[in-house]
Amino acid sequence: MGKDKLRRFAAVKDYPNFFEPTIGEVSDMKGKWSEHFGNDHPIVLELGCGKGEYSVGLSRHYPEKNFIGVDIKGARMYIGATEALEEGLTNVAFCRTKIDFINDTFADNEIDEIWLTFSDPQPNKPNKRLTSPNFIEKYRRILKKGGIVHLKTDSDLLFEYTTEEIKEKGYEELLVNWDLYNEMGENLDQMTKDIFHIKTHYEKLFTSRGSVIKYCKFRIS
Repeated sequence: MGKDKLRRFAAVKDYPNFFEPTIGEVSDMKGKWSEHFGNDHPIVLELGCGKGEYSVGLSRHYPEKNFIGVDIKGARMYIGATEALEEGLTNVAFCRTKIDFINDTFADNEIDEIWLTFSDPQPNKPNKRLTSPNFIEKYRRILKKGGIVHLKTDSDLLFEYTTEEIKEKGYEELLVNWDLYNEMGENLDQMTKDIFHIKTHYEKLFTSRGSVIKYCKFRIS
């Protein structure tokens, strides 16, 4: 790890909006995230949040919701956590853990929505895809009844896999869009359009190369 990454990782550990539970152990925050935010507003997770651009962007648009970015790379989350503190955004936090262990970090029925933004498509390891049955069962436990899963990706492989899983497993399909920015339609309100145009570092990179961005949302219970 480079010196700058080490500096960021050391700094973010002292932030009031950053949490690092011990992997493999039940977190002290499990079931208590509403206490951290000081309200009972809906809680939204971004899994694999990277630098936290989406979590921070969503928190700006939805002050009536709370957001938690989850990733294993603490030095990356430093960027989003710092930006949130500088802007005084109290409805966004970050948690360093592996997604495999989210059931140790979040309680049953504690979460209202999950965002998967530009997740690794895992071409050779379908069980590692964040929309595979392995992970969906983890989400099912922490999501409230009727909770929504969002997927935004440039990967045809991951998107096709996910839409097939939605049909095969009988999840409730809410929206499937194979070309998000060219097919948003005039019927969407401005806030919704603004939200979709929040772009992560990877999305900016992919779109600059001509990649087509895809989006779907669905319910698993």
